[in-house]
Amino acid sequence: MGPFFTGLLKLILASLIAGALMNLFGLSAEKLLSSVGLTPAELWTYINQFVIWAIPNIVLGAVIILPLWFFAYLFVPPRGNADD
Repeated sequence: MGPFFTGLLKLILASLIAGALMNLFGLSAEKLLSSVGLTPAELWTYINQFVIWAIPNIVLGAVIILPLWFFAYLFVPPRGNADD
């Protein structure tokens, strides 16, 4: 298994343990959200608004960044030892 999947597995396991401990102490997602004045529906609305805002900005940035990266990849010599 590669380092990405190992890290993902650790993240999932840590989330499971944290969720089980929170459940043991009587905490739930609804209680945490209500403590900050949100409902699950409002949180979902905010997440959707963020995604709607973020996707066009990511694409707009990629229009500039990807060509710059591509030309740098083509014309800048790789760093490292020539002995390899």
